[in-house]
Amino acid sequence: MNTSTILLVIVAVLVVWAISIFNRLVTLRNRKNEALSDIDVQSKRRYDLIPNLVETVKGYAKQESSVLEGVTKARTAAMGMTGSPLDKAATENQFSSAIKSMFAVAEAYPDLKSNTNFLQLQGELSDTENKMMAARRFYNSTVQDLNTGIQSFPGNLVAGMGGFAQEKFFEAGSEAEKQPVQVKF
Repeated sequence: MNTSTILLVIVAVLVVWAISIFNRLVTLRNRKNEALSDIDVQSKRRYDLIPNLVETVKGYAKQESSVLEGVTKARTAAMGMTGSPLDKAATENQFSSAIKSMFAVAEAYPDLKSNTNFLQLQGELSDTENKMMAARRFYNSTVQDLNTGIQSFPGNLVAGMGGFAQEKFFEAGSEAEKQPVQVKF
């Protein structure tokens, strides 16, 4: 083999290597986008379910209208939120806090707790919240994989040339939102 053939083989190997890294980063970026879309899908489900739950609770707990108005306002704010995942996270966390308040109201009304419609809606909302948490975990996992690929060698060389940027994780906002819910009887 002559020198030009060896050089051509080395260049070909480097090109194939760079293409494979680039394609891996594209795959990770697409998974991140899919995960973010999953969060939006679960948010939509949550937004559709909340009005039914609010109306059921209203029928039983009219004097607690400020809590219900807070849930409605938080839902409206969360639905209208645009921007980065971090901006959405803050609004979604406020919405989650409002939902917790509504469940606390429900605990104060035994008739409401035993109402079939409320129990069904509460179960659906709990399922939605679980799916929302799973979607957020999936998003954070894909962001971690993407960021690792972008930061580690040799991916960082290809990422820089390919225009890949690190992404931010979906996080809980305040310290209060990180605390467990307390139900008192």
